[in-house]
Amino acid sequence: MKSLFDSDTHQEVLKRIEQLDEHKQPLWGKMTVAEMLNHSQRPLKVANGRMTFTESPNAFMRLIFRFYKQEMYNDKPWKQNLPTVKDFKVEAYDSIDKEKEKLIECVNEFQKKDLNLHWPKHPFFGEFTTDQWGKMQYKHLDHHLRQFGV
Repeated sequence: MKSLFDSDTHQEVLKRIEQLDEHKQPLWGKMTVAEMLNHSQRPLKVANGRMTFTESPNAFMRLIFRFYKQEMYNDKPWKQNLPTVKDFKVEAYDSIDKEKEKLIECVNEFQKKDLNLHWPKHPFFGEFTTDQWGKMQYKHLDHHLRQFGV
């Protein structure tokens, strides 16, 4: 499984982000490119300690999420049209160029944390190792970049 902490994978993701423009249409889902770029920043902001969730799952939901935790960073691509948690839903966003710039900043900030030993606890899935964070963030970005054919 690729990881954002791998320098070649990091560069690949940045190049794919740069390929996006306002003419790209989603192969699935309802988001526009700008919405997707904004949405894709949010998991990185959580990992970077720059965003927290407004709601936490109840004990039953946390138990269910534990069963799916490894799906977040294993080799299988995420399914299309998965539901989006409330805090990752996009209601307002900037231009594509501005959102692209902000996503690239988030990706670069995250990528510099490859030796981090003190990650924030994920509000739904709990603790992740550095390796798991790197794979999970790549997997999320890859999912949405494939959504727009890049």
